[in-house]
Amino acid sequence: MKAVLVSTYEMGRQPFGLASPAAWLRARGWDVACVDASKDKLRDEVLQDADLVGFHLPMHTATRLAAPLMRRARSVAKSARICAYGLYAPLNEQWLKSIGADAVFGGEFEEELTTWADASDRSDMARPTVSVPRIQFLVPDRTGLPSLSRYAMLQLPDGTRRTAGYTEASRGCKHLCRHCPVVPIYNGQFRIVPVDVVLADISVQVNAGAQHISFGDPDFFNGPTHATKIVDVLHRAHPDVSYDVTIKVEHLLQHRALLPRLRETGCAFVTSAVESVDDAVLARLDKGHTRADFVEAVAACREAGVTLAPTFVAFHPWLSLADYCDLLDTIESLDLVDHVAPIQLAIRLLLPESSRLLTLAEMREHVRGFDPVTLTHRWSHPDPRVDALHEDVTRLVGMKLSANRRGAFDAIANLAHERAGIARPASRPKRARATVPYLNEPWYC
Repeated sequence: MKAVLVSTYEMGRQPFGLASPAAWLRARGWDVACVDASKDKLRDEVLQDADLVGFHLPMHTATRLAAPLMRRARSVAKSARICAYGLYAPLNEQWLKSIGADAVFGGEFEEELTTWADASDRSDMARPTVSVPRIQFLVPDRTGLPSLSRYAMLQLPDGTRRTAGYTEASRGCKHLCRHCPVVPIYNGQFRIVPVDVVLADISVQVNAGAQHISFGDPDFFNGPTHATKIVDVLHRAHPDVSYDVTIKVEHLLQHRALLPRLRETGCAFVTSAVESVDDAVLARLDKGHTRADFVEAVAACREAGVTLAPTFVAFHPWLSLADYCDLLDTIESLDLVDHVAPIQLAIRLLLPESSRLLTLAEMREHVRGFDPVTLTHRWSHPDPRVDALHEDVTRLVGMKLSANRRGAFDAIANLAHERAGIARPASRPKRARATVPYLNEPWYC
């Protein structure tokens, strides 16, 4: 029996979402072909003799890119069973089935997908489960995936680059941020991946050339004891390998005593979804932190010698032109310009199906209906000048992808302050290049 697993986009990383289910299927005797369509063409000859075709949909962009490929798989592999799995699969179940999917799997999908693949009658399982199962994790099997050298790399301040790998030490999240796609699937649950499984996956990638590992956990400090075990074991086994993690602002403060441990074990940077510097907006998003907390977290990370990389939902219905300038001024006053990827200054609030934000009356008043083309609930800003600024900032970011971060920031800040009629504060001296490490594939949503 042959399975074809397809990834369309995993943020410039070698697809963990193919390697993990491939291990499960191969353990049950399946012949598995893995295709990363962001790197290689999905060819008809690969699909023609497939008994199963699975599409990994971990994010919105990946889901939209999968549509034409799923339609083609249904046309070419007429007798194959087709499934979609990952965070965005259950969110878009009806649409996915309308374009050819027989089954949809959400969180902790590996065991259910494999059971469905082996079942003679699969119809009863062709729906997402309500609860998140607990599975016995297997070491991902990366056989047949493109080389790590073809993916995003860690860019260092001295201009050198390090080959990057990717793994997951936990899944899901204990928190219920209203805009997060993890929440409708995990609903406050998270699952720990055993230390030995994580280290085995890392070791495979190190042997394949990885010098840096990105941990994809929605929040690395959901389980701080587990997290510290992971980084301690990683550092002992591979002392020259660096890594990056994602941690909520509130956890950076709650577990600030662990920040030096991150630095000592090779953490290159910590991504944190700050989202906004407006306390009212943070409350609507149910982020669990305030503007003052963000400022304190910046100071805590600096004191510990840990590089903080904030991310933002820069454009939302409650933003004014002055608010956007305030966001930029705050980034600059905290000396974070080089820490923020320019695309973060253009991110617009995404409202997929089942978003918890739709439970808020102050969100629903801006919603203009669901768009089956973009797979989002459309919303417009009450001030058309803000939507116009978003379009122009997006255009600027696209034009300056090869520019240093300071150059892109200056162009955006000058435009925003001009539109708002607000004088821009004196800027810091310009740098020739970024002074912090970062992955050179910053696009994700």
